Amino acid sequence: MARDGHVVPVDPQTALTVKKKKQSSRSWILLDCTGQGTVLDVDKYAIMHRVQIHARDLRILDPLLSYPSTILGRERAIVLNLEHIKAIITAEEVLLRDPTDEHVIPVVEELQRRLPPSNVFQEYQGGLHDGEAEEDESPFEFRALEVALEAICSFLAARTTELETAAYPALDELTTKISSRNLDRVRKLKSAMTRLTARVQKVRDELEQLLDDDDDMADLYLSRKTSSSSPVSGSGPANWFPASPTIGSKISRASRASIATARGDEDDIEELEMLLEAYFMQIDGTLNKLTTLREYIDDTEDYINIQLDNHRNQLIQLELFLSSGTVCMSIYSLVSAIFGMNIPYTWNDDHGYTFKWVVIVSGVACALLFVVIVYYARLKGLVGS
Repeated sequence: MARDGHVVPVDPQTALTVKKKKQSSRSWILLDCTGQGTVLDVDKYAIMHRVQIHARDLRILDPLLSYPSTILGRERAIVLNLEHIKAIITAEEVLLRDPTDEHVIPVVEELQRRLPPSNVFQEYQGGLHDGEAEEDESPFEFRALEVALEAICSFLAARTTELETAAYPALDELTTKISSRNLDRVRKLKSAMTRLTARVQKVRDELEQLLDDDDDMADLYLSRKTSSSSPVSGSGPANWFPASPTIGSKISRASRASIATARGDEDDIEELEMLLEAYFMQIDGTLNKLTTLREYIDDTEDYINIQLDNHRNQLIQLELFLSSGTVCMSIYSLVSAIFGMNIPYTWNDDHGYTFKWVVIVSGVACALLFVVIVYYARLKGLVGS
């Protein structure tokens, strides 16, 4: 390190510590309930202490690890891993990973637009009073979850549309002309479709799993659990070490039934169920498009295989004709070779043109033999008519 023309030595241990700290740090953006964003460059331990989640839950959001799409409800947060959208949603704020990514920037802008409660009130103008609008306002975590689901469903639908735009003309061109270039092009499109189908299927399965389990949906009600928490525990110092998710899950599930009975929050589960069903239908429609595309590819492959089988049969017929002609010409050559030998024939002296008739007769006989072979092959169905 240079300073005033002199080189200052740097401790290797210090440099290694700084390098490890930079590697362990990840870029996050913090969005509060007003939509204000703050970029954070902190390590995973600071995130764990802030949102009170376990290390294995945070590991799901690691971009270096290929975890499938997941929506997990914890005691104080929702861990969301949907393709490029890796977020932690609490009852008052959203932590979104890699905010500078080109696919994440629109999500950040949409969250800033829809998270403030004033935007919710504007949607109810023209016939509803402010009190009614406040009563119908969705919880903060639901608004954030809806933005994430809408973004991922729109993203996968756009990728599906792009794939359809490229695949259908390629398949039609392949049926018109079978070539190595067209076959390789369709092969790459089929591989891309298989990968995209797996991604869409995972998101669909995750939403279906949530819809099938009321307890999992109840875990996503962070505002309810925050408002029903004990004031004694809320007034105490913050617990910087997250509790075990297993214990937290047991406590949450044990207390949820009494809370729902006391406050009558069963309708809230129906509200979340309607939200999830809307995006489940959207992602299911995207999956149906991919299924239709796969069926079209399978039909095209069957058509190509039929064409190839037809060409193969034509080659076999050609080979049969050539083999039959070769046999007949061999017989003709044999007759010519026999009579071309230096062997004395008594009738050859008296009739100088006998050899000419032998050649003609043998040629006609070989031609008739070829016709008989072809007729027999057609009669037995060995070649097409």
